[in-house]
Amino acid sequence: MALTQDARYLICMQRYLPTLLLSVLALNTGWFVVYSGDLGVRGLVSQSPGEVSRVFQKDGTLANAVIALHMIAGAVLTFGAPLQALPIVRRRWPGLHRRFGYVLFVLAVTTGLGGLVYITLNGTIGGWWMSLWFAIYGTAMIWTAVNTVYYAMAKDLRRHFAWAVRLVVLAVASWIYRMHYAIWYAATGGLASNKEFTGLFDQIQVVAFFVPYLLVAEIAMRWRDERRPPTAA
Repeated sequence: MALTQDARYLICMQRYLPTLLLSVLALNTGWFVVYSGDLGVRGLVSQSPGEVSRVFQKDGTLANAVIALHMIAGAVLTFGAPLQALPIVRRRWPGLHRRFGYVLFVLAVTTGLGGLVYITLNGTIGGWWMSLWFAIYGTAMIWTAVNTVYYAMAKDLRRHFAWAVRLVVLAVASWIYRMHYAIWYAATGGLASNKEFTGLFDQIQVVAFFVPYLLVAEIAMRWRDERRPPTAA
């Protein structure tokens, strides 16, 4: 039976819309990737890292090294995760998808561990509240990466997909964090925010840059699973 025009349109949207959205997302993270990677490299090689950014310490060699690696690995992860999730890559080049998945796993663990070690050694600019939530974020990054690879190796594609979605959300969350600030400052001039990151907006931000997006992803995946026809016994 011939498909109706509406049915063909729906199939087309389901096939190509994820690719379009993920491609746009990857391209839009470009400025952050360059910024974060450049900052990490300069902080790592500079003789005066404290002049590069205030996150670098004048006498904190280990803390500077781990935060620099956090920035560099996070930059590549932010750009690479949406590309890894492209349906065309999974369908046409499964070997590339699998190998690059291991690369992203290493990047995610490096990013998470770098942030956690830095927080342990130095804390964060915004104090204990920022340190707490950034530590939760780093731990979630590592846990999500581990589960994504684990279920891929176990050939449990449904759970692998779910954890991969969560990993993509967390991978682009640093970019989301900065986009929130850019939009907020453009709209309000920086209301309830300050350089010490202790304002009300700053305190909300350390939760809002990843938790709500994970919740939206969970709701979308549950809705998707409910619409999926049951597997025959």
